[in-house]
Amino acid sequence: MIERSPFFDFITYLAMAFGALVVVIPFWITLVAGSQSLQEVSQVPISLLPSSHLFENLAAAWTRGDLGPKLINSFIVAIGVTVGKITLASLSAFAIVFFSFKARMICFWLIFITLMLPLEVRIVPTYSIAANALLPFQVILDTLGITGLVQAVSGVQIALNWNLLNSYTGLILPLVATATGTFLYRQFFMTIPDELVEASKMDGAHPLEFFFDVLLPLSRTNMLALATIMFVSSWNQYLWPLLITTDRANFGTVVMQLKALIPAQNGTPDWNVTMAGALIIMLPPLLVVAFMQRWFVRGLISRDK
Repeated sequence: MIERSPFFDFITYLAMAFGALVVVIPFWITLVAGSQSLQEVSQVPISLLPSSHLFENLAAAWTRGDLGPKLINSFIVAIGVTVGKITLASLSAFAIVFFSFKARMICFWLIFITLMLPLEVRIVPTYSIAANALLPFQVILDTLGITGLVQAVSGVQIALNWNLLNSYTGLILPLVATATGTFLYRQFFMTIPDELVEASKMDGAHPLEFFFDVLLPLSRTNMLALATIMFVSSWNQYLWPLLITTDRANFGTVVMQLKALIPAQNGTPDWNVTMAGALIIMLPPLLVVAFMQRWFVRGLISRDK
């Protein structure tokens, strides 16, 4: 056990203060720049004191970036991805932990290995699948010769096609798989006492009843902590929405729209409006983290699992 002493307390608080400054300073500079005029924000060095143009810049950023519809799109995508990730991760972990089948550990490790494959690595095959979600089934039919057989017998050409580009389904569905969520749920489910499982079986509970009535209420803290992480991550997605959407007027997200606030042509970019737009964009995830902070911390440090 570590003994407390004034010296180590001072070192601890000093490290915490330094970490807080590292986190807070970029937010403060963004707030200050978003409240200044173009002349003030272009000064070198920039003033670190707020000015009086914040609401004016917020209105300009909102109008120029058309942020209203883009915020709605971002909320749809972030909530859809979060719900999808939690649902898929919990069901996957439930199957791996509570069902005995020979390949369950192979399935778990195949899921876990995907942690080493970020979206940027698999972006090309993922885009190919999104362009036609039924392509794998078409390949299977072609490989087995079923396509040619059906065409020879009936003259019908089997051509499976489901285009997910420029759609909410395409923005959400390829992102719902999460190895992190599956791993966290698996670790929690493995701490469930066997007596609780046996008692549920003796009461005649169906596996899905056990899952919804017992496991989900017990994992509420973990679920909310995971939802916080996934919402922020989904909100900040830039590469995938940028790649999959060409109709950005209807399906563009607010993070993509930030670039529209930087008019770098024929003059000096008005960084004050851009920073004001950044404030609008970062506000929803900040509010989610602020409101979910208690559950988020509990989910990370809870010991009564």
